[in-house]
Amino acid sequence: MRAIRKMPFRRSAAGVIVTALSLATAACTTGGHGTVHSSPAAAASPQASAKAKPTADAPRVTITPANGAGRVDPGAGITVTAAGGTLTGVTVRTPGDAVSGQLSQGGRVWQSRWALDVAQAYTVTATASGHGGTVTATSSFRTLTPPQTFRTHIFEGYRQTYGVGMPIILTFSQPITDKAAVERSLQLTTSKPVVGAWYWDGSQTLNFRPRDYWPSGTTVSFTGHLNGVRGGPGLYGAHTLTQTFSIGRSLIAIANTAKHRTQIYYNGKLRYSWPISSGRPGDDTPNGSYLTIEKANPVEMKGPGYDLMVPWSVRFTFSGDYYHDAYWSVGEQGFDNVSHGCVNLSPAHAETYYKLAVPGDPITVVGSPRAGTWGNGWTEWFLSWPAYLRGSALHEAVRAGPDGSTFVNPSSLPASTATAPLRTARAGNAAAR
Repeated sequence: MRAIRKMPFRRSAAGVIVTALSLATAACTTGGHGTVHSSPAAAASPQASAKAKPTADAPRVTITPANGAGRVDPGAGITVTAAGGTLTGVTVRTPGDAVSGQLSQGGRVWQSRWALDVAQAYTVTATASGHGGTVTATSSFRTLTPPQTFRTHIFEGYRQTYGVGMPIILTFSQPITDKAAVERSLQLTTSKPVVGAWYWDGSQTLNFRPRDYWPSGTTVSFTGHLNGVRGGPGLYGAHTLTQTFSIGRSLIAIANTAKHRTQIYYNGKLRYSWPISSGRPGDDTPNGSYLTIEKANPVEMKGPGYDLMVPWSVRFTFSGDYYHDAYWSVGEQGFDNVSHGCVNLSPAHAETYYKLAVPGDPITVVGSPRAGTWGNGWTEWFLSWPAYLRGSALHEAVRAGPDGSTFVNPSSLPASTATAPLRTARAGNAAAR
């Protein structure tokens, strides 16, 4: 089986998308944005197939779904087989999204790669040649209209830049029970090789995290071929989700609450070492490898006895912990912990960090008697790589690169050589000191 190659498609006057295959390409792919799901296609059977009437010794072409079929399961896809010859052309016409697929078994089988769209009409025409001549078969069918659909939102913005720790964050409008089918429909293309995994945090949130921090300068393209994917009984995806974003330079902060200092590493080198004041006893800043979430200048902060507009504030927990300007505690910074849980910096240091930070920059807090809490922020890096893998419905890793992504057995991967804290997070980082 050769690799899939994209082929041009043409749009007819009726607005249908035409997909064509030639034997030389050993694959069938439309151009444009195909939105279809990769789950095993149904096997051909006399009850569910369309067959061309063969002449003596001519090839026999079978197309599944059958001609005239209705309420077809979109997740089953399209299968075309040739007996007594090889396929020389497959055309898929539909008003909906383009369909991609590939040949196998020496050109005798063509299988669509992703799920078909829901509530959509398709016409498949296939040609096969052999010693007995050339035959053509056609099947027209329609996929089911589901009683319920789900939609998916991705946190990342188009062509936005994020830090080296940033997870891909997907949220679903409905609880997902067929989690494995959803995972299989997701595809990544990365400008640099990346190994990672998907992790389900409940039934409506799915995150992707690399095994180690993203390589700086990586461009990431995501495609969720979710249209036609079964998310649960009677529940199907109804759209395809795409996004492209970038990973910027590496900016990593390490705050040691016991030593009252923070180190700021820029592209792997120590750039700054600043005095800090972290949470006072009882309000201790919690340990853990967090990520920057958002920033604002200023942020209104309220608590017992105070209501302040705080300049140069970079948030790293949902409960309200920040790296921020604390002009009122400069005298204690480097010597004592007096904050309500935030990491206090001098005005100049806070401004410097603020201007460098983007969402997804790692912030690791160490030395605290208080443990970090899972879910209080983007806490994906609290988990070791083996623990993160257990959150995948497929229990497989993802290997991504310029040619796309594949699911692989984690045991087949070479061991990581990344070291904490500059290229990955230390296991057990959220534990109390």
